[in-house]
Parts: sequence; structure tokens; C-alpha cells
Amino acid sequence: MTDVVGAAVGAHGAAGAAVVRDEESVLAPPFPAVRAAAYRSAGCWGERTIGEELSASAALHAGRTAVVDAHGRLTYAELDAVTDRVGAGMLDAGLVPGDRVLFQVTNRLESVVAWYACQKAGLVPVATLAAHREHEMRAIGALSAARAYVVEITPAGTTDLVALARNVAGDVPSVGWILTIDPPGGPAPVTAAPAAEDAPLTLPLASLGAGLPADAVAAAVRSAQAARGPESIAALQLSGGTTGAPKLIPRRHNEYWYNALAYARHLGWTAETKVAHLIPIIHNAGIVCATHASHAVGATLVLGTPDARASLPLLAREGTTFALVGHAHFAAVGEPAFLDALPTLDGLLLSGTKVPDDLFEEIERRGIWSGQLFGMGEGLFCLSRRDDPREARLRSVGRVLSPLDEIRICYPGSEQQVAAGEIGELCCRGPYTIPGYYAAPERNTEAFTSDGFYRTGDLARWQDFDGEPHLLIEGRIKDVINRGGEKINAEEVELLLLSHPDVAEVAVVAMPDPRLGERPCAYVVSGRAFGVGDAQEWLAGLGVAKYKWPERVERLDVLPRTKVGKLNKALLRQMAADPGPGH
Repeated sequence: MTDVVGAAVGAHGAAGAAVVRDEESVLAPPFPAVRAAAYRSAGCWGERTIGEELSASAALHAGRTAVVDAHGRLTYAELDAVTDRVGAGMLDAGLVPGDRVLFQVTNRLESVVAWYACQKAGLVPVATLAAHREHEMRAIGALSAARAYVVEITPAGTTDLVALARNVAGDVPSVGWILTIDPPGGPAPVTAAPAAEDAPLTLPLASLGAGLPADAVAAAVRSAQAARGPESIAALQLSGGTTGAPKLIPRRHNEYWYNALAYARHLGWTAETKVAHLIPIIHNAGIVCATHASHAVGATLVLGTPDARASLPLLAREGTTFALVGHAHFAAVGEPAFLDALPTLDGLLLSGTKVPDDLFEEIERRGIWSGQLFGMGEGLFCLSRRDDPREARLRSVGRVLSPLDEIRICYPGSEQQVAAGEIGELCCRGPYTIPGYYAAPERNTEAFTSDGFYRTGDLARWQDFDGEPHLLIEGRIKDVINRGGEKINAEEVELLLLSHPDVAEVAVVAMPDPRLGERPCAYVVSGRAFGVGDAQEWLAGLGVAKYKWPERVERLDVLPRTKVGKLNKALLRQMAADPGPGH
């Protein structure tokens, strides 16, 4: 297929590139020209794509370890070379710069390779979760018009993600390729391919580009980079929100890399830093705070898994110096044995919820700096600074990442700002906060103010610590349940449960959980006994990701209402937080 490389990339020369970018500007609103010029002038936005940025880092740090997981490691030179080869192989297989590629993978070294290979080929990864099932993947695949699907071959006895990919492709005809990642330890048999002639072509990711000469690989990558450019879309992240319809977040090469570089510099990282990451790597946090941030400064990415205790031997062996942990990891990290095993650790960033005092004290007692991060796929990052006073690091999420970030705190649903120190809706714009969602013009009119500030749906206020204003997050407007960092749209689950013939009304709310922060609880009006097993069986049959399933179901005669007839979710949340005897 070698000729396809030249043909595919050639179609996206100067004229072809312009066509792709015009299409993207329709699907994803570009930054307004005045603001874009200001971000370039300030030095926020560079002139390289993410693929080119990785190669530049590799030239500076060739022999250093770029990424290591429990099963292998790659130096910067090796990562640069293998992603060139695999990226060229993707083009050789028939993909074209600008094509979207679904990612359904876990924290694997090969996942990082696949990510950067797409960047080298000018392809656009579409981030999903390994926990997603047909319900979510069909919607995301259709919205993005995905052309390929990167997926892991899973162990026997677990969900067969390759079979799932094929099922999804049957309903998303744009998908023409399924690219598989072997399990640790080597190749494994793949589920027999369907007999249909138009079924997607299944190819092992590791085999891509294996037969291409070095000069052909270099030429393909070079042409693909020229076809895209630094202000084209680099990735589509997935947003959690208030409706069941997925929203895709378009991140562009120059602003996405700036986001990560500013984060690494803010924390004082160097090529000597060894960054441990446990949160799913294809999450926005995984890409910005781990993959791109590490590689922007020549640091080592130590790629653990969401199981903090199981990842501890790797983190200890590699001499981890810094880690970002989510709420689901707080219990493990707070154990003395965990911190005892990491004598090289000098920084911990905590994210996802308010930090318990006892955890903060345990970390600080050991002389480890700790702070908080608040961020979102749409852009804005706020985080503690190394020199922030202790109380600011414990009680607030710090200050904005970039001097060009702008924050307003407004009365919810309005553009009027609240008085200083009062709680309101957090609104923001800046050099790495998107100006609009992908293929969502109606949603964009609601989600952004008239002058381009993103309405986050989070409630926030300012508070001074030692004379400096720091941001405090005080809850949210959005009806979203945060289960261990995974956002669950309550309305989406409600609509799915309402499709059950025995459910007349339903309301889904968050109930507190000491480990995960929140879990979904459903209140159901039904003509018969309807319990958690009924709800979970129904959602499983619809192909809904398990983390969205209600973990408690209560049957009510009627759902409570306010005096004006609106569903009283505040009361239901109180009921879920204080369930009474028997729970």
C-alpha cells in the first residue's frame, strides 16, 4: 500500500489542507482573530504541531526515558521513531490527515504510542473510556464521523473490546479500520472477523509501517504535518454535561501543547522529573498533565493504572518525584505504607473534590509539597503554586495557569458578575479554553457568553490568602454525578431508565461515597417492585457503561416537587445522603 501514502497525503497539500481547515472551522468555531493574535504575540501559541513538538523534545533528550509502564519503556529517540513508523503505517493503510480515530484503551505504553502516531499522521484522536459500551461508542463515533478505532485486545473473561468495536462499526459505517493493541506479553488471538464484505479491516497497531523504508516514513510524516498545521484540531476530548447527547471538545495543536507546557513550568518540572500518572491516560488530564506535560520538558512519564496500590511497585522502582491523584486514590495515598514506599516523592497534586484535612496533614508531615488542581477538558486550569501558603493550598484550587486566562463569576444563566467574594457561576476564556464545541451550534449559544466566556456550570468564589485572591469551588449547577472522577449525566441515565416499560417517572441524583466521592442513586415511580437489579439489567441490555448504572434504587409513589411544580432534586439529594435504616 506504499503508494497510498503519497496519494493520501498529496491530496492534502496546500489546497487540500485549506479544505480540511475550512471544514474544521465550520465544525468547531475558531478563536476570534483578535484574541488569537494576542495569544501568538504573547508567546503562548507556537508554530509546531504536537507531532513536531515531540520530535523537537526527542532531539534534546534522545537517550532519556520518555515513558515507562509495568511492561516496558521507551527512550525519547525510540518513542519518536516508533510513532513516525506507526503514523506512516496508518497513512499507508488508507487513512488521510484530518480523519478522526476513536480511542478505547487503558494506561499502556502502547496507548501513548498510538496517540503520538495519530499526531504524526495528522489524524485526530477521539478520546473515550475503556468503560464505555455500545450506547456511548455509537453516539461518539457517529458524531465524530470516525474513520478508525484503536482498541485493546482484552483478556478472556473480560469485555471483548474488539468485538464491541465491530458491533459499533456496524452502526457507524464511517469506521473502516480497527487497530488493535496486543495485551501485555505479546500477541493474542483476535475474535473472528465478521463475514460481511464491508466489515472494517482489523490490523495490529504494532505491525503498521513495518515494511516501509525509512525515507518513505519520513516523507509521509513530513507531508502529514504540513497538511495540518499548528491551529488545526489535534484531538477531540469528551465532555461531561447536563444532557445525554455527547459533546466533543476540539483541542488545537498549539493551544493544547501550551496548556501542557505551562502546567509543567508552573510546577517546576525539568528533565529530571519523574511523573507518576494513575488517572486514565486518554482523559484530558492524562494528556495534558502527564503525556504532553512530561514530554514538553523532557521528563519521564511513569504510567501506572487507576489501581494505586497495584501501581506502587512501579512508582517506587522508577523513583517517582511527582504525582497527580484523583479522589478515588485518596484512601490509598493516605496510607503510611504508600508514602513510605516513595522516598523520592516531593510533590503531590490532588484533584476531583475537596481535600480531607487528615490526608493533607499526612502528606505535609512527610515534607512532601501538596496542592490542588481544578481543570476541565474545555480548557481552564487553576492550581496551587509552590509558594502558596499552606491554608491556600488546603482550602482553594489556587490561581489560573496562564497570565492570559480570564475569569468572571456571574449570576447563573446571566452575564452579570456577582460582588467580590460571593458565589456564582465560573465563566472563563483564555489561550487554551475552547471557543466552542465540535458540531454543536445550538449548544454553543447556551454554553458561551456573548463575548466568548465559557459557562462551566461550576459554582465558585474568590477568597484572599495572604492578600492574594484564590479560587474556591463551591459545587455545581450542572446535574452531574462525579463518580471517582468519571462524570455521569443524570439526565442521560434518567432517559434510559424511562425507556423501561415499568418506569413512569425517575430522578437520578448523587449519593455521597467515602471512596469515590459520589455514586448514582435512582428514585423511581413504578407500578411494580423495581429495584437496583432491574435498573442495572435494563441498562446492561442497552449497552450502557457500568459506571453509569445506579447503585441504589428507591421506589416512591410520587417524586417530590417544589411549590412551583419543579422536581425537587435538592430534597432527593438530602434523602440519598441520609438514607435511614436499612442502607
